Amino acid sequence: MIKRITFFFLLIGSFTLQAQQLPQYTQYMFTKLALNPGYAGAGNGICVTGLVRQQWVGFKESSTDGEGNSSSTSVAPETYMVSVHSPVKLLRGGLGATIVQDQIGYFNDIYLNLNYAYQTTLGAGDLGIGIQLSLLNKSLDFGKLDAIDSYDPILNGKGDETDMYFDVGFGLYYRIPNSYYAGISVLQLLESEKKDGTQFKLKRQINLMGGYEFQFPNTPEIDVMPSLLIKTDLASTQYDLTTLLRYKNKFWGGVTYRYQDAIALIVGFDYKNFNIGYSYDINTSAIGTTGTHEIRASYCFKIEIDKVRKIYRNTRFL
Repeated sequence: MIKRITFFFLLIGSFTLQAQQLPQYTQYMFTKLALNPGYAGAGNGICVTGLVRQQWVGFKESSTDGEGNSSSTSVAPETYMVSVHSPVKLLRGGLGATIVQDQIGYFNDIYLNLNYAYQTTLGAGDLGIGIQLSLLNKSLDFGKLDAIDSYDPILNGKGDETDMYFDVGFGLYYRIPNSYYAGISVLQLLESEKKDGTQFKLKRQINLMGGYEFQFPNTPEIDVMPSLLIKTDLASTQYDLTTLLRYKNKFWGGVTYRYQDAIALIVGFDYKNFNIGYSYDINTSAIGTTGTHEIRASYCFKIEIDKVRKIYRNTRFL
């Protein structure tokens, strides 16, 4: 199985790298629900994750008005994400939800994703088979776009436009705790489209992820956690290769390489049920900005219902 998964990852990774429509996360190994609905309910408790991503800090658009005055506007992408998921025994699986606000230039997208995954035992691990229902509120301010032709029929006379998109997704996620995981998902499966308003078409995206965990030779206090994420719409592909080192199950750090785009440094720590991480992307592309900041915090907890102890009284002992 591992050989087949590795071969498939390398095959997909041979495509040319380009940007994707859906939000990007450097700490993808801790935001799996946002990438794969099959992850919903994986684990033994309720897990909540929050993330803030400030991408390409300092990336601005310069413009000049009719009087020759120049100004600049920040068009750097910003992403805010909150996710929650939990196993539900009654449903033989898990439920999850993510809310994402993603702003790129003059686009402002708000996603609401609802997930259900059927969880079952397969071999030595667990398999999640998930579905996702997605609602996307997409806004675009045409009035802020500079038209090369002042009589452009698409931009002329148009202001802020908003549309609602509906789509679905599907995912498989297999894991052996404290060993390895692998998953594949297809998001925006219907490729919903609006020919009026925002005039936008969603693109189907395939995500492949995999990771492994093992102890550093002769050093049991250090765990090595390599992982890989590949995203493709079959016309362009992006992939991240990451290696993290964890010390005594508390402190961890490592490096991510995103082909033809960036090198990222990641650090974080675990405290009881909290997991906090920070990453900084150093751009290797021609964009030439100061970099990307990403802050994430996760908290998992179990809901335990105390059983009321019943006391029976017998008159013979009164």
